[in-house]
Amino acid sequence: MLESMNQQLNLKNVMKTDFDLSAYWMPYTGNRQFKQDPRIITGADGVWFTDSDGRKVLDGHSGLWTSGLGHARPEITKAVSEQVATLDFCPPFQFGHPKAFELATKIASLMPEGLNHVFFTNSGSESADTSLKMARAYWQLKGETKKTRFIGRQKGYHGVNFGGVAVGGIPANKHLFGEVLETDHLSHTMLPENVFSRGMPETGAHLAQELERFVELYGAETIAAVIVEPMGGSAGVLPPPTGYLKRLRELCDKHRILLIFDEVITGFGRCGAMTGSDAFGVVPDILNVAKQLTNGVIPMGAVIASSEIHNTFMETAGPDYLLEFAHGYTYSAHPVACAAGLAALDVLVDEQLPQRVAQEAPYFEDLLHEQLSEKPFVTDVRNYGFAGAITLEAAGDEPLKRPFELAMAMWEQGVLVRYGGDTIQMAPHFVMQRPELERLVGTLSDCLDRLA
Repeated sequence: MLESMNQQLNLKNVMKTDFDLSAYWMPYTGNRQFKQDPRIITGADGVWFTDSDGRKVLDGHSGLWTSGLGHARPEITKAVSEQVATLDFCPPFQFGHPKAFELATKIASLMPEGLNHVFFTNSGSESADTSLKMARAYWQLKGETKKTRFIGRQKGYHGVNFGGVAVGGIPANKHLFGEVLETDHLSHTMLPENVFSRGMPETGAHLAQELERFVELYGAETIAAVIVEPMGGSAGVLPPPTGYLKRLRELCDKHRILLIFDEVITGFGRCGAMTGSDAFGVVPDILNVAKQLTNGVIPMGAVIASSEIHNTFMETAGPDYLLEFAHGYTYSAHPVACAAGLAALDVLVDEQLPQRVAQEAPYFEDLLHEQLSEKPFVTDVRNYGFAGAITLEAAGDEPLKRPFELAMAMWEQGVLVRYGGDTIQMAPHFVMQRPELERLVGTLSDCLDRLA
């Protein structure tokens, strides 16, 4: 019976798409529903996708927080093409190529003061796990061998590798896999009194004080690092309360605990500054990036560490031919990814796109709050920079159903947004113009009315 159903499903999909859908096990996707009603994207240009029916679909999420410069940038296309033809791969262990050093220097120049040593990865998930290993190893080298515990935050997202899942605070991402690290979690900052806040909420800085409770419970001598997103992204755009990150920094300094910022979403312009650290005025010890680093063109991530952390590895490794940090990836600093990164960052800087985001963010904020706050099912509207989200009341006992239905309704109207948990999330391209911002928010408003 099951085999017959699968054959029927495959036949339907082949007829609709002209190719077989069955072999691809899609990530973070309801595979059964998708393969009954495929949403196939075949092209991208600027702020628009093209689907398999030839429709133009407004990309309201910058790909997946990845493509703020817009799709198909000719500068990146040229750089990648030339690099493939010149040096398509270089072993990253014990050998190097020019663009790896050029890109590391470029990244370091864009980071907050003191963060100046770049370790390349291939994704945000790899950046998260790399930063955790780096933090643990740092304390081992310092002789503080009990510092092995990590403190994350509820609703935090740090990728899908075991370390990132352990410190992450989204239960649905954890329950099938169990715990693999010594972790605990600060409370999230989504307080009832902060609903419909514009930008940074006023209440919630006191929640950073919870770190003191963990110090009392476990001892500061056992805690290696605190890892947080400066602004939560995947949980639905959670800007930090005013003063929260500053207090967290103070407590980490007080107790000799490293502070890691996961800036896979906030890095390189999303918050109207080069980094979330810059936007919120707090500098971590380690900063993770990915996504916007290459404008989503080639997978790439990086961990940027302070000189204190880097130099500790260099000074304690013994003879200079020995490894200082036994860690890395086959595709670390891949030449093609480096070419894409250099071109993407050049566009970001030359066109002053973080500044443009800061300039246009108030207009986006007004659209969100004025058009969505009174709509059916909307229980909260949040925003910062070019990131916005709404929370939706549950449809009976199915909190995940209404966001799915709403996102599908928007897709039918030619607009792509991200749905996750009980939220709809928007992440406009940094180059998106006001008429397109209006279409993004206006379509969401119309679809909410239609679902009522």
